Formats: sequence, structure tokens, C-alpha cells
Amino acid sequence: MVGAGPGDPELITLKGWKALQNADAILYDALVSEELLVEAPESTVKICVGKRAGKHSFRQEDTNRLLVECALKYGHVVRLKGGDPFVFGRGHEEMTYLLNFGIPVNVIPGISSSIAVPALQGVPVTRRHVNESFWVLTGTTRSGSLSEDIRLAVQSTATVIVLMGVRKLPEIASLYNGAGRGDLPAMVIQNGSLPEERVVTGAIRELPEIARKEGIGTPGIILIGEAVGLHRNFSAIVPKALVKSIANAGHSVVPAIK
Repeated sequence: MVGAGPGDPELITLKGWKALQNADAILYDALVSEELLVEAPESTVKICVGKRAGKHSFRQEDTNRLLVECALKYGHVVRLKGGDPFVFGRGHEEMTYLLNFGIPVNVIPGISSSIAVPALQGVPVTRRHVNESFWVLTGTTRSGSLSEDIRLAVQSTATVIVLMGVRKLPEIASLYNGAGRGDLPAMVIQNGSLPEERVVTGAIRELPEIARKEGIGTPGIILIGEAVGLHRNFSAIVPKALVKSIANAGHSVVPAIK
């Protein structure tokens, strides 16, 4: 069970890369860079079992069964999943299914897009004197509705990171507006870590319209919170808590990195 990272093929771990080089078969997700498949021997069987938003070419039940079949037929199978398999990746479900058939599973964690993609934009999900936590949530539940946890996150000072939620952006913005927090800095990052990466920023209340005008779509992640204000696009807006802490220390505010 290998995490491929957020998209850039060079962000896979060394241990994951070595696993690919010794694979008899690879079952990979739609969002996994096909450049990684080149690392496997030519004789390796490669099967795409991926899902994209609104396009589920493979049901999870079918993937589970195929994993068992490939393990029994080929031996060393790499299940290559985007990001980290255990962060909204159904990695544990697949592992449990395999273990029920007596098939041993090794887990090689991956770099999650929830923290790596913001970092590549120069945005820390935590920043001293700005916030004390970050929340990673799914925007869309199994039923297709907005996660109820987002209603709780709206009340928090945490950096809120929403995966699989771009299509729910208007609903999310409405919740923040309703709580009187529509001015919080926010951003959407599409295709994070890839050459075609696109970013839009703004107050959360205006972000849905900005994203619509710019044609931002999936796959993407949403970030909301004071720490997002540290992005270079918000260089004129420094979080109040950070300004106060720097002033108390007798220093000047350092401009945002460009």
C-alpha cells in the first residue's frame, strides 16, 4: 500500500519508489502520475482502478476483489494511491479486505496533499501566534452532502483544509458568511504540485465567484483561515495575531515572500 504523494512524481518517498521497482503488478489511481509507472519493470502488470469526481470507472468492491486476485496470481502487488492512503484514501478499507484473505500488507505512507500543496504555495497550515491547529476535512460525504464537520470547523481558529470539496465551495462560503466570518483569507489550489497548478485567493465570502470566473475545477483543495493570509497574494494583509506578537517582540513585520 504505497502513497504516491500529491501529484508531482518526485514527491513519492524513496521507500515507495523502491517498492515500484520490485512490483509484479501495480494497481494505481487516476490521479497518480503515470511517470511513476516507468519505474517498474516492463514485465509488471499495470492496471488503472482510479476514480475521478463524478466518474467512478471502478467500484470500490471491484478494486478490493481485484487486489486479492492480483496478489494470488502475481505475488508482489503495489497498490499505488494518490497522497497518503490513510487520508481519505480508503487505504485502511483495502488493507482490511486483504488481511481477511490472509494476504499480508505493508503500508508505505505518502505525502498528503492537505499539507504539501499549501506548503508549495508558501502557506503554513500552522503558524506560531496565528493558529494552534489545522483541520483536514472531506467536503463531500458518501451520500454526496456537505460534511457536518465543516459546521464545527467554521467556529474554530484552525486552518481549515477541505479535500474533495471544490464543488461545495458556495455552500462552505455560505456557512462562513452566516457565522460572520466571511472575511477570512481563503484559497483554492487546483492540480497542486503539477505544472498545470492553478491558484485563486480571496476572502471566503467572495472565493466561489472568483473560482467560477477563473474556471477552477477538480481536483483541488480549499484552505480557509488566518494562516492563509500569509500567502504572497495577501501581502498587504498580515494576520492581526501575528502583527501583535511581532510588535510585542519589538520587531517589524517581515514582508511576504514573493
